[in-house]
Amino acid sequence: MANRPVFVVSLDNRYCIRENTEFQYFSGFSDKQMQRSINSLHKAYALKHPHDKILEISTKSENALGVKLSAFHITIKANSGKEFSVEAIFQSSKVFEKGGPYKDLLNVSSREAKKDVRLKNSGNVIAFHINNKTFSTEPKTYFYNWLYINALNLHNDFAMQILEYNAFTDIAFNPKKSINCQAEAAAIYVSLYQQDLLKEALKNEQTFLDIVYPTHKYQNENK
Repeated sequence: MANRPVFVVSLDNRYCIRENTEFQYFSGFSDKQMQRSINSLHKAYALKHPHDKILEISTKSENALGVKLSAFHITIKANSGKEFSVEAIFQSSKVFEKGGPYKDLLNVSSREAKKDVRLKNSGNVIAFHINNKTFSTEPKTYFYNWLYINALNLHNDFAMQILEYNAFTDIAFNPKKSINCQAEAAAIYVSLYQQDLLKEALKNEQTFLDIVYPTHKYQNENK
């Protein structure tokens, strides 16, 4: 058995709730094995929430929309006209104690960008840098969620389809090993849209921080 989070849309200032769900995990990295695990996770969640509509967001999803919404596939178009995946942008924006950002990662595949050895050999991530702007590593999910939600908002066809769902998973996400998750970002997007806060949140990076991370704002105001 394994335990993984389901990211559930919350229509309040939490935006997203993690519901840890125990399910039978099928070992192996083949698409078939991963999809068996996805189905097992979804069935376990559905036992408690039979009316929710759940979507796996990853390259292993059996739903075409879930595959397209993967950070490996969803893109942002640069001023040059070239499109880059969210994954490549995220990895190429990391500033480390001993190097980075490694902008050349924009010119390789999403998978190659994620597995580049420099990401593990350059020390801790101390910031993110993109478009001449520097982002803090706190809150820990801030930059990734800001990046992913901006990308999703640029793809109106995907954005409208995702509103049909209120719970999301990413079978590859293990909270013991990773911090950021595309399924969480998707849930936050749906919540912001449903609460009519999306336009204001995406006005700039500061409004996104203030709206999506209200506790962080409160802490700063009381320092």
